[in-house]
Amino acid sequence: MTRHLLPVALAAAIAFPALASAADTQPPPRIVVSGEGEATVAPDIAMLTLSVMREAKTARAALDANNDAMAAVIAAMKSAGIADRDLQTAGIQINPRYNYTNKADGSQEAELVAYQVTNTLSVRVRDVDKTGDILDKAVSLGVNQGGGIAFTNDDPKATIVEARKKAVADAIAKAKTLAEAAGVSLGRVIEIADQNVAPVPMPMNAKAFDAARSAVPVQAGENSYSVQVTVTFELK
Repeated sequence: MTRHLLPVALAAAIAFPALASAADTQPPPRIVVSGEGEATVAPDIAMLTLSVMREAKTARAALDANNDAMAAVIAAMKSAGIADRDLQTAGIQINPRYNYTNKADGSQEAELVAYQVTNTLSVRVRDVDKTGDILDKAVSLGVNQGGGIAFTNDDPKATIVEARKKAVADAIAKAKTLAEAAGVSLGRVIEIADQNVAPVPMPMNAKAFDAARSAVPVQAGENSYSVQVTVTFELK
């Protein structure tokens, strides 16, 4: 009888260590939290979108008039210290303009009356304090459309690093609060994931810079850069 039970006992002895080993390989409990950080900085670049529109009976005449006006605007930009690399044509449009009259039968008759040519120029102003003066000169020389303006930063890396540190600190604070509420302790950090997309500056109101009385009043404000991270912790 003893000889028949021995293989069964040995099999059980071998099985129990295997079960214990499987239990030891189970991953420890963990918690995943997200954190957000924000840092602000004054802009050091103004991006302007300026358009010149001219109208004439023919497309050729409208284009010639537009070319003369835009050439004067570009010359003024350069005389104000704007480098060639900071001036870029964003688009040229040539559109016919019609007058529509209602006929007795209810239909409309279209009459070609003129051609409109619009030339759009993107200007990067690296001295933000000159933005108002440059806008004023541009309008005086023929800019009569556009006027879009955005403030950005040439190198926001240091500000983004500050925001990233705040995001990690925010995640750690959240994890500690959650762990304390659950009656457990935080272990080591397993993983930290940062967003892949570069943060985009969000304009914020702030003090306006001083400008000449004759210049267009412009408020630069501040740019806010936000970063989001996800941190995974072990739980003890």
